Amino acid sequence: MSADNRINILLACTECKRRNYSTCKNKKTTKGRLELKKYCPWDKKMTLHRETR
Repeated sequence: MSADNRINILLACTECKRRNYSTCKNKKTTKGRLELKKYCPWDKKMTLHRETR
């Protein structure tokens, strides 16, 4: 399998708007924006993080 389908993305907290995490996703299988529940160190709780452009 080729690594050409994977792209690096940044995840930003929906509450404080800070970019806390970076990850990669497969462009072919994940068409929309990625949303994950991650820990935000500034809010000190689990919040929803969305993919940024």
